Amino acid sequence: MDIFGIFSIIGTIAFAVSGAIVAMEEEYDILGVFVLGLVTAFGGGVVRNLLIGMPVTSLWSQGYLLKIAIIAMTVAFLLPVAWIQRWRRSEAFFDAIGLSAFAIQGALYATQMKHPLSAVLVAAMLTGIGGGIIRDVLAGRKPLVLKDEIYAVWAMLAGLAIGIGWFQTTFELLFLFVVIITFRMLSVYFKWKLPRRSLRTAIIETERKGEVQ
Repeated sequence: MDIFGIFSIIGTIAFAVSGAIVAMEEEYDILGVFVLGLVTAFGGGVVRNLLIGMPVTSLWSQGYLLKIAIIAMTVAFLLPVAWIQRWRRSEAFFDAIGLSAFAIQGALYATQMKHPLSAVLVAAMLTGIGGGIIRDVLAGRKPLVLKDEIYAVWAMLAGLAIGIGWFQTTFELLFLFVVIITFRMLSVYFKWKLPRRSLRTAIIETERKGEVQ
């Protein structure tokens, strides 16, 4: 199995289970669990394929990944509640695994197709975070990847490192995989966030001042 296959399997399992657990948190039925899990695992790859010119139908040639995702979601659905709660406590770690694996996979696809660096960055980011965004939207949640601790940036950095040729061999890519997971977990532990500006807070304060006057 080549490096593409390794990262595909790792990311598929991590994101399929993530989507299944979110569906159970929202009290979806078993069909909803499978739909949300599949969307989380494959949604980012579909969006990436559209943007870099790969056939979307290539998804159907990945039958082994679909089987792996279905098995992972079935196991998640049948797990005792206590085990699922343990997963949730370490959810950020498994999510980081999926982010790192899929970001590297997306960047490798884009570089293999001789796309420019900008396309490699976009492919890495969308493959890494696309499924999570679709998952949260379907679950009626605000996409955490756009408001939580630094997330998408690590996917883009993975794409940058691959796009400029710093990481090429299997060992180097595995090392990058660990580095991205480490930085993602550091951002969770230390609550690193990108600069943000809340208009809602400013509007509320302005309205209060108006009422006082």
